[in-house]
Amino acid sequence: MASGSAVALMIALTFGARAETDQPTAKTDAQPAEQGAVALAPIDVETASNAPNPEPYTFPNFAGNPSTSAGTGTPADMNDAASAFTVSGQEVNQRIFSRPAEALEIVPGLVITQHSGDGKANQYFLRGFNLDHGTDLAIYLDGMPMNMPTHAHGQGYSDLNMLIPELISSVDIKKGPYFADQGDFASAGSVHINLLDSFDGQYAKATLGSFDYLRYLGFGSIKTGEGNILYAAEIGSYNGPWAYPDDLKKLNGVLRYSQGTALNGFSITGMAYGNHWNSTDQIPERAVSEVGLFGSLNPTDGGNTERFSLSTQWAKTEGGNAWQANAFVVRSGLNLWNDFTYFLQNPVQGDQFHQHETRTFGGANASYTLTNTIAGIPTETEFGVQTRFDAINLLLTDTQNRQYLSTIRKDYVKEGNISLFAQQTYHWSDWAKMIVGIRGDLYAGSVNAVSQPQNSGNAVAFVPGPKGSLILGPFNKTEFYMDIGQGFHSNDLRGVTVKVEPTDPINRLQPATFLTPTQGAEIGVRTKAIEGLNSSIALFGLDAASENIFSGDAGDTQPSRSTRRIGIELTNDYRPISWLDIEADATFARARFLGYDYAQAATYYSLTGYPQAQIGNAPGNYIPGAPAFIGTLNVQIGEKTGWFGGLGYRYFGTRPLTEDNAFRSPATGLLNARVGYNFDNGWRIQLDAFNITNSRSDQITYAYGSLLKTDSLYNACNSSTPPPTSVCQNGVMDRVLHPVEPLAFRLTLLGKF
Repeated sequence: MASGSAVALMIALTFGARAETDQPTAKTDAQPAEQGAVALAPIDVETASNAPNPEPYTFPNFAGNPSTSAGTGTPADMNDAASAFTVSGQEVNQRIFSRPAEALEIVPGLVITQHSGDGKANQYFLRGFNLDHGTDLAIYLDGMPMNMPTHAHGQGYSDLNMLIPELISSVDIKKGPYFADQGDFASAGSVHINLLDSFDGQYAKATLGSFDYLRYLGFGSIKTGEGNILYAAEIGSYNGPWAYPDDLKKLNGVLRYSQGTALNGFSITGMAYGNHWNSTDQIPERAVSEVGLFGSLNPTDGGNTERFSLSTQWAKTEGGNAWQANAFVVRSGLNLWNDFTYFLQNPVQGDQFHQHETRTFGGANASYTLTNTIAGIPTETEFGVQTRFDAINLLLTDTQNRQYLSTIRKDYVKEGNISLFAQQTYHWSDWAKMIVGIRGDLYAGSVNAVSQPQNSGNAVAFVPGPKGSLILGPFNKTEFYMDIGQGFHSNDLRGVTVKVEPTDPINRLQPATFLTPTQGAEIGVRTKAIEGLNSSIALFGLDAASENIFSGDAGDTQPSRSTRRIGIELTNDYRPISWLDIEADATFARARFLGYDYAQAATYYSLTGYPQAQIGNAPGNYIPGAPAFIGTLNVQIGEKTGWFGGLGYRYFGTRPLTEDNAFRSPATGLLNARVGYNFDNGWRIQLDAFNITNSRSDQITYAYGSLLKTDSLYNACNSSTPPPTSVCQNGVMDRVLHPVEPLAFRLTLLGKF
């Protein structure tokens, strides 16, 4: 896509959002606090006695020190766009969420949901994107990338079920491809989760809830010499409301040693996580009357996963210059058994398949920031390097009741990248700042396709990424900005080297591009002109040259056309008095394919005469699953001690499910509530209620073809005179849904020792 596309997007954007504020508030642009300072996320902070009374409510009351995190995305560069800022761990834990990953719904406009068992990575939606399991949202935990390239289940797969929200120090949020230190998967945005280094004591937490929910957590820190040892251990189990219980069992642990501060210090962190579960996958709407809303068409679906990591971070600041570096090594494994189409591919034994991978990956990042004066203009210059290498063993097989039937493909993949970036900031005056940046990403990899050697191969690709920002203000506590940049996401390497269909080598396939470029622009305003109110408005646009995606479910590539998204995002955080905080966010987006889909038109006409297969297959420009509207409202009340409470409402708007818009999802509105009491001695009791209106809407919805044995088309396709092959390969088109879980309660007791 020509660079003029990004310029055209910028010209088209005529208003937007961002502005610096004088004081750090709920969504703050503040620098990381030095160790011993009042952290944004804790309880009983030693310096709290100097604070005015009454103190604002500081759930969860953990006195912790900010992380020595030295990875990319630190708060120092959070003043470059309206959609870039930092939130504290305190704010994250104020939210009412039922799954660990849902803690990241602190990101305005981000919806996180699930379509099967709670051990599998979540589905993400942001800025008109159906991000699947993370294709264009880069997520980092303590400096480690969570997105998995060339993954068994889906490109960019990002599993956050091992996240312990109580350990979060802060979350750095950036949206759009405008930041030189952000690379793969960051076109829609990036989220960096930073962990605490210490607590002010030892804590134990127990939660019991509906549908056999259990969670036990112990955490705290120990002062040792010049450093701190932080620990956390978590045990969890859950059955859910499903006809066939999830029987989820989770073990999780963190051990961390740190010294110093976020600006001068280091940390070494070990993590271990294991989980296994059964899953009730999505079911066709026509099957609800047969198996029930919470039933399953294949009760043997499920999975297990494990992850072990060792990471280190280091930072050093001298005068106005700063070094940051981090390194990590991770070992992970996954087994998934899914059945999404039932008897479409195999009319006798069914369509269950097994996705397996084991992965070892590691990497290192380093950056240097230099302050200087050029021709009397204050400047900052940042240089950085980022590296990563993955060694992956992948297996995709057909199964029945988790028993092996046949191999679809087996691959050994090696994939690595090295990225360089530079960024120059010019402070033209106290009200004008300009940032220009450039990054270059070099990717290389090899595929050893054991089951189909024709699909073996090597690939190398390079993509440049220029960036630019202009920030004006503050004027009356209001700041204006413009951002423009080029980004990219990588595609599954197996899809890049593919030549023939894995199970039918006569059928040749079109390889995907290794790196897909994106171009975006954003303009906006952020203001705190009204006392107690921090507001922003951002108008954004994003073009993708192509959304080629490898299908881990089918074992081949599914290239798509280029796309364009344009939208507006509004955020508001209002704190009129110390014990009340109101947040209201809304995102409107229009997402469309560009050009005409000739391949889909051919498919549509091949299904003529069979309306149950043809509906939903007409060519169109709607992007399946792309949300046009997402809105949230969160209200928190309470002081540091005594009663507290909250309400959280999330509206997930209706979405097209096919490119011709013949199928659409229902809108889903969920209302959660919390009430509790904080005791003076650090103990707390709270009750959370989820889906208090008992909504019967969908948690997630798709539309695609499948076959049930009760379908008339199933009998026709298995008769002596079947319909055309294209009809039987497509199946019966239908909405396919995973329901919202019904009203549920969870009671939590926290003790401090």
